[in-house]
Amino acid sequence: MEWLVTIVVGGIIGWLGSLAMKTDAQMGILANVVVGIIGSSLGFWLAGVLGLAASGPVLRWVVAVVGAAVLIGLLKVLGIFK
Repeated sequence: MEWLVTIVVGGIIGWLGSLAMKTDAQMGILANVVVGIIGSSLGFWLAGVLGLAASGPVLRWVVAVVGAAVLIGLLKVLGIFK
């Protein structure tokens, strides 16, 4: 059951990140899930490095979406998304 929740929440996070980075038309459901899961992990790692504590559900969603947007930005630099 936890995997299903991870996939659904990862898809939503990835979709929100793709909307923020204007790559929604280029990404499918699978890409949204992968970017959401990896991007949220990246966001929480970056928040920890910067000494920020993501306390509370709203701030956790913000950190996850920002992480997904950062990952999409990195993928744009690498030429994977245009």
